[in-house]
Amino acid sequence: MDGGGDTLSDARLRMVRQLAEFQKFHVALAVQSSALKKFGNNGEGLAEIRLAYEMLEQYLAQTDAFLENMRGRFDARLGVLRRAEPQLDGRPNRADMAPGHNEFWLEFSRLTAVLRRIARRSEL
Repeated sequence: MDGGGDTLSDARLRMVRQLAEFQKFHVALAVQSSALKKFGNNGEGLAEIRLAYEMLEQYLAQTDAFLENMRGRFDARLGVLRRAEPQLDGRPNRADMAPGHNEFWLEFSRLTAVLRRIARRSEL
């Protein structure tokens, strides 16, 4: 996917499709993890343990790397995004009166809250 859609709905649709694929991956991984039980049930508990922790460690490493990459990208954009605050007749000192002001800052706050969650997660 090129990520260069023309509209917000195009971008959202691409994102939703990618997340649906990600969910399919999670289901497949869960099915695979259930299949590991056969090792423990056949007296090969050590094999099940090794496969389980390898799968979980690799998943966490890849997920953490992805989240850190996304956090860095959006952290770097916060200044640009902050400057996109709605203005009232081009007067920044009256921005709080501009249509969309409250919605903008609510959504901006949600983004920064998610970025903080990711940062805290990476500190663990």
